[in-house]
Amino acid sequence: MISPLAYIDPSAVIGANVTVHPFAYIDKNVVIGNDCEIMPYASLMSGTRMGNGNKIFQNAVIAALPQDFAFKGDDTQVVIGDNNVIRENVVINRATFSTGSTVIGNGNFLHEGVHISHDTKVGNNCVIGYGSKISGNCVLEDAVIFGGGILMSQGSRVGTWSMIQTGSRFNKDIPPYIVAAREPIIYYGVNAKVLMQNNFTDKCLNHIAHAYRLLYQSNNSLDDSIIKIKDQVPMSEEIENIVRFLETTKLGIIR
Repeated sequence: MISPLAYIDPSAVIGANVTVHPFAYIDKNVVIGNDCEIMPYASLMSGTRMGNGNKIFQNAVIAALPQDFAFKGDDTQVVIGDNNVIRENVVINRATFSTGSTVIGNGNFLHEGVHISHDTKVGNNCVIGYGSKISGNCVLEDAVIFGGGILMSQGSRVGTWSMIQTGSRFNKDIPPYIVAAREPIIYYGVNAKVLMQNNFTDKCLNHIAHAYRLLYQSNNSLDDSIIKIKDQVPMSEEIENIVRFLETTKLGIIR
């Protein structure tokens, strides 16, 4: 299952039933779990920590050195969970400092040409479209969908179950359960179609829509909008997620 034409450092730890194709490169200080497949010309650099069932396609580079002037050569990591698909020419940078890590969760699909920079955290079951570029110290919560060519600026966040349409760019936070679109980017409505396909109830969707009417269709400040959401919208896990996200924003949210 491991081609003799691949380069594998003797110190690399490789799990059971792993396929490594010709001309793949696996560096020292790499751990690969079970049932993974590493395609030709993929490079797993020092600091890669990979779980089970991942498939890494041609010319992807995992744990590339961070493109951060603060990097001074610390021994840092990219931590990848299980059952991810990482397509051709994807680059994932490892963390800048030894106290941090770049993290990719479980069940994500990264299309061709995606770049995920140092110390970014990607949750579970996200889809990141062709050529999207995610800067350092960003956060994508679970079940986020990016169209192609998205530019996500340093330190920004995207809430769970949100969708960003192709060609958008942003430097503020995008709250949960919404669609963001256009250039400059704006709130484009609740991500209702995807939520319905994933068994969110009509009642839940109505409450999410109510919360975002209070946020986006009034002249209230963010703080006042949070108060109104707490007062007027029945509390649920989804509304708690929205309130938590709004209360913890540091960059502000898209408008």
